[in-house]
Amino acid sequence: MVRTASTDAGVTGGPTLAVVAREAGVSVPTASKVVNGREDVAPETRRRVTEALDRLGYVRRPRFDASRPPRLIDLVVHSLDSSWSGAVLHGVEEAAHDAGLDVVVSAALSRSRVDRPQRGWLDRLTARGSSGVLFNLAELTGSQYAWLEQQRTPFVMIDPVVEPPPGVVSVGAANWQGGVTATEHLLALGHERIAVIAGPRRRMCSGARVAGYRSALASAGLAPRPEYLRDGGFDESVAHRRTHELLDLPEPPTAVFVCSDRMALGVCLALAERGLEVPRDISVVGFDDLPEARWTTPALTTVRQPLAEMAATGLRLLLRMMDGEHPEGTRTELSTRLVERASTAPPRRPPGT
Repeated sequence: MVRTASTDAGVTGGPTLAVVAREAGVSVPTASKVVNGREDVAPETRRRVTEALDRLGYVRRPRFDASRPPRLIDLVVHSLDSSWSGAVLHGVEEAAHDAGLDVVVSAALSRSRVDRPQRGWLDRLTARGSSGVLFNLAELTGSQYAWLEQQRTPFVMIDPVVEPPPGVVSVGAANWQGGVTATEHLLALGHERIAVIAGPRRRMCSGARVAGYRSALASAGLAPRPEYLRDGGFDESVAHRRTHELLDLPEPPTAVFVCSDRMALGVCLALAERGLEVPRDISVVGFDDLPEARWTTPALTTVRQPLAEMAATGLRLLLRMMDGEHPEGTRTELSTRLVERASTAPPRRPPGT
């Protein structure tokens, strides 16, 4: 439960909350909301109150029992029913066990915006006394960043949706290099008509993978063909439709680089519906190396990004921040690598050649 700040003198007999409210030009209840970490305060109002608190030397009362060491962190994931989240949970679980931490896991992202935490979630974070937060595949609003900063709550972004503001610590994979590696693998097999099915355009990881694809083609002296670039939105059903569109082209591709394994499942289904065999008729490369990549027939060649390692790295960075440190670099990238299985082969030669 969130404690209500007193309007009397602060912990050390300093200025009262009423004095702070007058200084900031707000009501005492509004100043109390800022002190107690409530998120239903406008960013500009929060800034004025925070500056007044610091200027007047108001000492906030400890919200929790100071005699108990902080051993609780929050992990916010985009869903709890995907193998992606399972890999992240595994990485956090092992690292938290080694550090003696308890972890609260919540799918606290808005249904209207699956990458944005729901309003009110930060209030609940305050109430349960978490000492830090890991966000996975999340995009925070300006007011949410301001709330975390004002509350001095350390947090780390794992694979953030968009480029975080300067100074925000994040962990991700080498997506550009992964796109290069996938495309170079297909080029080495002899493919030149290589399509790509990308994720959402605004996603930082998706843009980097497509940029890697373009770079590999350019290094091979090939110009990207606009009709071969399709947006699949990291959605299996959309990728299924995009594959049919590619097959209907006058000159369809002989290989497809798919920017997620889940989308690759939709690609393989569309190819089977058209009577085409992977990799005899068309090669497919995915991205992620989720368990699904090994379950397909044939097993999927894919780019592995180390999801569990990314999560464990994020937790270790968060622990350092909870101890008062700040990492030298704000962006940590872990390497990707190609996992060759059975879904790629040289392009099929036309009859009579």
